[in-house]
Amino acid sequence: MNIQSAVNEGTTILKNSYIKTFKLDTEILMAKALGSNREYIILNNKKILNNDSLDYFKRLIKERASGKPIAYLTNKKFFWDYEFYINKNTLIPRPDTEIIVEESLRLTKHKDKINVLDIGVGSGCILLTILKERKNFYGTGIDISKKSLDISKINAKSLNIESRVKFYKTDIDKFVKGKYDLVVSNPPYIKSCDLKYLERDVVNFEPKLALDGGLDGLSKIRKVINKSSELIKKNGKFILEIGFDQKNKVIKLLNKRGFYINSTLKDFANNDRCIVSTKI
Repeated sequence: MNIQSAVNEGTTILKNSYIKTFKLDTEILMAKALGSNREYIILNNKKILNNDSLDYFKRLIKERASGKPIAYLTNKKFFWDYEFYINKNTLIPRPDTEIIVEESLRLTKHKDKINVLDIGVGSGCILLTILKERKNFYGTGIDISKKSLDISKINAKSLNIESRVKFYKTDIDKFVKGKYDLVVSNPPYIKSCDLKYLERDVVNFEPKLALDGGLDGLSKIRKVINKSSELIKKNGKFILEIGFDQKNKVIKLLNKRGFYINSTLKDFANNDRCIVSTKI
């Protein structure tokens, strides 16, 4: 079977499995199977596949048809301007989360050297992107999952910034190291009862630990806010990602812990997505 015939077959399978990006995903998985890129597939579409490549491609298509996210099959996801290593132990970076990076860079535009803390660092996409864009900044990432931290360390090394970042496996309640100019966090904020309504790619494959915000969706957010109020310097900035319907409740929590609300940022769907505040 040649490349084009296999791609056509894979496209049909994914389309019938209700994968929205069936054509793109098929081409990406063919590139993965061949250890090449999509351009190679287009230019060599008549090339005959060997049995090993064809079998590998078919396995990838089967997994994608089951709903397994493309990022977990290719082990990579682009975020901002960088490619991050990803596996099943970390939440897949979303474009909406780039808002945190954008606002962090805007707020620190005239800063020379600051310390940044990322609570629930996961793959490291937020913290490491900030450090990559700001050569004199130093970062600390904490996470309760050792497997997530292992991924963060891989990404820090690939981005050549491991000398400017430290990682700690800890629950936020127990972390007491340092004071920070900027704290960022994308904590779990989905209500436990709502997890079942998420798309199957998410609910069946992404780590529940990174999604489940407890009964009201705010259990992890409360912990992050409470500890951030202790770890952040006076006049330090705090950027927190939230659920689309949590703005008013989270603002009250922030006010109680001594934060002044600067702004609320919208995501690409025009939902409230991040709250920017200052420790007073």
